[in-house]
Amino acid sequence: MRRSAAAGATTAVATPGAEASAGVGAGPIAAPAPAPVAPAPAPAVRQTLRTEFPFQLPRGYVDESGTVHQDGVMRLATARDELVPLRDVRVQENPAYLSVVLLGRVITRLGTVPMVHDGIVENMFASDLAFLQDFYRQINAEGHTRAAVQCPHCAEPFEVELGGSRLGES
Repeated sequence: MRRSAAAGATTAVATPGAEASAGVGAGPIAAPAPAPVAPAPAPAVRQTLRTEFPFQLPRGYVDESGTVHQDGVMRLATARDELVPLRDVRVQENPAYLSVVLLGRVITRLGTVPMVHDGIVENMFASDLAFLQDFYRQINAEGHTRAAVQCPHCAEPFEVELGGSRLGES
């Protein structure tokens, strides 16, 4: 029984599945069967997008003081990174310069060089430039080039790099 707040009257509240019994001495009212509980939804797994990728140059950039810088980080390119160099006069005069300007935008760290820009990239060895161009393609266009394989002798699963992570590897 529940009281109505407005009138102070008593009203009966029917329970779904229960029979109303008006007679005196009627038997107890059976409790309704509990509703089936739906399984809790699985917690959402939040995937993070990897946007920065470490690399090591085959030869290394040599700065003005003679220090060799090999370890670096490249980030994923944005549409802006690919569009802005097209307005650069150097790229318009020589389309081959596009990769130099583009790499100068997406390399975020190179050894202890305070700021990486296209001037740094244009002074790299050709083998390092070729490595960076391949690395850029790998992380931006192709994603990863790893394949899951299984050892034919012991059946142990492992991954192999199909694209090669160093210049000259395949």
